[in-house]
Amino acid sequence: MNTNALVKDTLFKMIRYFGNDVKRINHAMKVHTFAKAIGESETISDNQLQLLEVAAILHDIGIKESERKYNSSSGTHQEIEGPPIARELLSDFQLESEIVDRICYLIGNHHTYSNVDGIDFQILIEADLLVNIFEDSLSEQAIKLLKEKYFKTKAGIVILECMYGVH
Repeated sequence: MNTNALVKDTLFKMIRYFGNDVKRINHAMKVHTFAKAIGESETISDNQLQLLEVAAILHDIGIKESERKYNSSSGTHQEIEGPPIARELLSDFQLESEIVDRICYLIGNHHTYSNVDGIDFQILIEADLLVNIFEDSLSEQAIKLLKEKYFKTKAGIVILECMYGVH
């Protein structure tokens, strides 16, 4: 499948899934944009970028089910509920099972920062944090701590420093 078609079609599936939950749609769109920018800056392969973009779009797809089942949007519940939903949303695309498995691994671990096992995972974490810092109105001290602990890519660090003025 064409990379642009897969990403576009995944975006529309995510939007349909979240429906009128504009906050969640906007969050996914922002994380996707940062992940794509960082991925392109870090010169990852086209296949890895495609996988990263799809994972970024769907990274919080388990949040609705988490809220329904557990009355919670916690990262732990999202990691449990997200992969089966993502797998279902991706079933129409006839992707190789290894690709779907990797996307689901990223979705199922994106709040578990100790499980980072590749550049795609690192970029997804950084993109999500860039958005969460703003959405959660984190303090400068908290941002500096996140930078020290979790930011590793040059592009992610540049974006973080420019946006939030931490050095």
